[in-house]
Amino acid sequence: MAEADFSATGVRIEQWPRSLTRAGEVLIKDGRLDLLTSYGRVIDSAPVRTVRASRPWFAGREDAMVATLNGTRYRLTMGRDGREPDRAPTAVAGRLLDAVRRAHDGEGDEDRHRRR
Repeated sequence: MAEADFSATGVRIEQWPRSLTRAGEVLIKDGRLDLLTSYGRVIDSAPVRTVRASRPWFAGREDAMVATLNGTRYRLTMGRDGREPDRAPTAVAGRLLDAVRRAHDGEGDEDRHRRR
């Protein structure tokens, strides 16, 4: 079984105007980004190269971000990562943004190779 590219637990996942879970998990594995409840049920899943993620300008919090999966916008507020308790939530949010950007950068590389 392949190791996850990114995993964060204790994530509040909201789909405005309601909260879907206060202790969910964000997982990037095998080229897919999964949003999971605290019980492991899939909220939404999409190929990571199709996901849009950014920090919202309106939140005023560095540990919050907005991710769009399959046309649905989710607000993700990072908690402390249970696997890395000394890591701040802002660092976890930054790692998730980096993982999504790497997937998008890799997609661009594949497209350039196909055109040649």
